[in-house]
Amino acid sequence: MKNPEQQQRVRVERERRIAASRRNKIFFAVFIVIALVAPFGIYPVFLMKLLCFALFACAFNLLLGYAGLLSFGHAAFLATGGYITGFVLTEYSGLGTELGILAGTAASAALGLGFGLLAIRRQGIYFAMITLALAQLVFFMFMQSSFTGGENGLQGVPRGQLFGFIDLQDNLNMYYFVLAIFLFGFLLIQRTIHSPYGQVLKAIRENEPRAISLGYNVDAHKLLAFVLSAALTGLAGATKTVVFQLASLTDAHWHMSGEVILMTLLGGVGTVLGPFVGASIVVTLQTYLSNSPLGEWVHVILGVIFVLCVLMFRAGIVGWFSKLIQRNFK
Repeated sequence: MKNPEQQQRVRVERERRIAASRRNKIFFAVFIVIALVAPFGIYPVFLMKLLCFALFACAFNLLLGYAGLLSFGHAAFLATGGYITGFVLTEYSGLGTELGILAGTAASAALGLGFGLLAIRRQGIYFAMITLALAQLVFFMFMQSSFTGGENGLQGVPRGQLFGFIDLQDNLNMYYFVLAIFLFGFLLIQRTIHSPYGQVLKAIRENEPRAISLGYNVDAHKLLAFVLSAALTGLAGATKTVVFQLASLTDAHWHMSGEVILMTLLGGVGTVLGPFVGASIVVTLQTYLSNSPLGEWVHVILGVIFVLCVLMFRAGIVGWFSKLIQRNFK
């Protein structure tokens, strides 16, 4: 039987979880309202770019923040989703846009399975280096392949129609389609991390030997997380290709893998909202600074912001605010 002090501690912890859940629901409702009216005040193409990269960062955070696996090769999945979708929609114009995006997502999931089977038994820097090496192989394959357009990329990818009757050439229609895809990916990730499977992933991240001793198939759980992360990254890449009607080598370059790491660390690793916040900051700075006199200093400015964040907000921006709220609003 628990003593009064233990009961009080359990009660306080339960109230904190309830309060956190209530705050998340309020934030999500506010986000939906803002997202629905945002294209009437902000350029829709910029918002679509932000949502695509936010989904990319959220998918990466599922792997790093909850499974504890640092991948340096996630750009390969982003590019694969984009190239396959671009190729399908260009060569088979009769197919609906949704089928092209599903094809790109499936291709990225299959590639993630191949990467995972080769890399998942390694840990730490060895895992990261294997994913980087495999991603570079994919980069050179895309650069040499004829169906990708080489260094010119796939240009003029048709947006087509959604379900055969919604014209995606209209930026407003396209924006709400991208928003629906982002919400689907975000809710899927949130459901995953709060499921029993997500709790097992956290246990593996915290203490893998203990998880093995409890009888969990650690490699299988990590492989599933890797494939799911790759599929959602491919979904982001496929959607981005449809938005910009372009698939290029930029998405396959290792710099893109570095950018998603920056987004995730900046917002807060292992937090639900951190990747979205980090992606919003990075995409906004890149977009507006590139058209300013400081355009050549974009990467330097991002580097300075990253260093300051690491020094002042080690848990990321969202992680720091979460700790602040817990201290002041128990």
